[in-house]
Amino acid sequence: MIAKDYTILDPHGMHARPAAVLLKLARLYKSTIILKKDEMQVQTKSILNILALSAKCGDTISVIIEGADEPEAAKAIDTFFNDILK
Repeated sequence: MIAKDYTILDPHGMHARPAAVLLKLARLYKSTIILKKDEMQVQTKSILNILALSAKCGDTISVIIEGADEPEAAKAIDTFFNDILK
C-alpha cells in the first residue's frame, strides 16, 4: 500500500476536466486507487465518485494505492497532482 497527501492548488478545485483525466489515468492500472477527503472516501472508478468529494482549492486529498502495480500508479498520480492539477 502506498499513501500520500496532496493539496489541491487549482483555483477551480477538482472540476470535471481534471476529474476525467484522473479517471482515465486510474483505469490504466490494476491497482485500486482511493481518494479520501475529510471523512469521505471514494474509488476512482467513476467521475461522479471523484466529483462527489467536492475538492476545492486548498483542500487536502489523501491518495491510497493498493495492488500489483502500485509504484507505477503512484508515480502517475504524483505527476497528475503536481503537474496537471495545479
